[in-house]
Amino acid sequence: MSSLRKAMSYNSKSTFDEHRWVIHIRKTLEEDFEEEDGELSVTIFNVPKLLMASDPDSYVPQQVAIGPYHYWRPELYEMQSYKLAATKRFLKKSLESLNLDNLVDQLTKLEQRVRSCYHKYLDLNGETMVWMMILDASFLLELLQIYTIQEGAPKRVVSSSMSHLVDFAGRKSAHNAILRDLVMLENQIPLCVLRKMLKFKFSTKEAADDMLIFMFISLFKQISPFKTIEDFPNIEVSESTHLLDFFYDLIVHKLETEHDVTIDVEIEQEDEQDHEGDDENSKDESSYVKQSFNELWRILSKLNNRPIRLLNRALESRPLKLLAKFPCKIITNLPGGKLLKQRLESIFSFKEKGEEENQENENSSNLINKPLLIEEITIPCVRELLSSGVNFLPTTNGSISSISFDANIGTFYLPIISLDVNTEVFLRNLVAYESSVGSGPLVITRYTELMNGIIDTEDDAKILREKGIILNHLKSDQEVANMWNGMSKSLRLSRVPFLDKTIEDANKYYNNTLKIKIWKFIKSCVFGSWKVLTFLAIIFLLFLTALQAFCSVHTCHHFLDNALEATSPNID
Repeated sequence: MSSLRKAMSYNSKSTFDEHRWVIHIRKTLEEDFEEEDGELSVTIFNVPKLLMASDPDSYVPQQVAIGPYHYWRPELYEMQSYKLAATKRFLKKSLESLNLDNLVDQLTKLEQRVRSCYHKYLDLNGETMVWMMILDASFLLELLQIYTIQEGAPKRVVSSSMSHLVDFAGRKSAHNAILRDLVMLENQIPLCVLRKMLKFKFSTKEAADDMLIFMFISLFKQISPFKTIEDFPNIEVSESTHLLDFFYDLIVHKLETEHDVTIDVEIEQEDEQDHEGDDENSKDESSYVKQSFNELWRILSKLNNRPIRLLNRALESRPLKLLAKFPCKIITNLPGGKLLKQRLESIFSFKEKGEEENQENENSSNLINKPLLIEEITIPCVRELLSSGVNFLPTTNGSISSISFDANIGTFYLPIISLDVNTEVFLRNLVAYESSVGSGPLVITRYTELMNGIIDTEDDAKILREKGIILNHLKSDQEVANMWNGMSKSLRLSRVPFLDKTIEDANKYYNNTLKIKIWKFIKSCVFGSWKVLTFLAIIFLLFLTALQAFCSVHTCHHFLDNALEATSPNID
């Protein structure tokens, strides 16, 4: 109880009032409030601390506060005059047959529903909460009307008091700052408030929902980096909880993604069954050799006489340890060679460095069941993939679910993404919401990790721009690379099978090219055996030193002259 009280006192804007809190809790438990749209749940979260620490400006509003989280910040409170003006215009147009008290009464019924949407405890009384929602909803609805498109042109229905905040060309910094604030996770209000407000302007609830969806899609086209989405999924506004959640559903089509994933997994399992049938005979041939080696090793391990102890001491000597690390793997191709290699590794505590790279080339049918590792995100950059013969092409529908890799023709398909000053904030808050809501795979997060993996330098961003995948509205390609490389923070690892399969196919294609195979062979057999090469070099130097000492005492030049005369041709 003390920890709860401390947390609530920390989150409040002023000193915690216990008496008012008790009254509020009692009223909440006794009140039979209305649930219009299903079960109540938290949908507006605080940005996780790990993400907030990486870039606070991407999560904290800079111009306008929507909702209670940042409402009392002094630097944002100057927008209150715009909210009051928008509320007056809304009341003048919408409440011709409805007085203000009736509006307050209607929104008061939603108080507990609104409170339940916020993750943080709201130390506000009911009247303050209702008036806050009226002001913010009126301002947001009027702002959304700017992006409502009718007959191919924006419908400018805002007054001159907000005209300087609007710039359809995107040149004004205030315009972009407001756009970024609208999509921040901590700057959301429940859609039930917007729907209730719009119902006063339209005759039916369905007409109000259709207008709200129309305004949301118009704003989405303005701020979303995925510009080529033409066929928007049929999303009911009642299924979304706030503006950012609606945008997330537009980008991540959940049912379609799950269907595609299921098909991919089934096909992969069928291929693995065929592969297991082909390798069944080879496994039977090596089973007898494996049993023989196991039995032989079991008998030798029980012996404790002097020859065995001397053999163990000889095996543990430094020269044999160096020889055991010799990179050539011819012995592993012989019957029982792999088992002998495992026994030697258990003695020398040696792990082959190339083992993990070889495992990447194997066919992994258990993509869903195997544990998730950070190394699975590793993928060559765009420049390396391009040098190995991979081509990059933009997808047609612009959806993240269309990302794929065609190993037959070596083509990497990526959606077209338009990058501007608002893109990073938009993607970061989608990642924060996706990580907080905790339902389903982290599709947006995995997509940002994929782009972070293939874009390392300015050259990588330039190649994707020339291929038509990135539409760069930033200052340079270096800013594009910096943006993606700065978005690597993730709260947890999540498997997104269609993206993981794309990464796996790209890695497999890259590792199977002749150029990479030669480089890996040189790396493992030359650079990986530096201890053996150093040992041989020392022996060679000692031999030359001994030869020099021998020649300093004896007349070696006579032997060399005789050898040269014997080997040289006789020219007469």
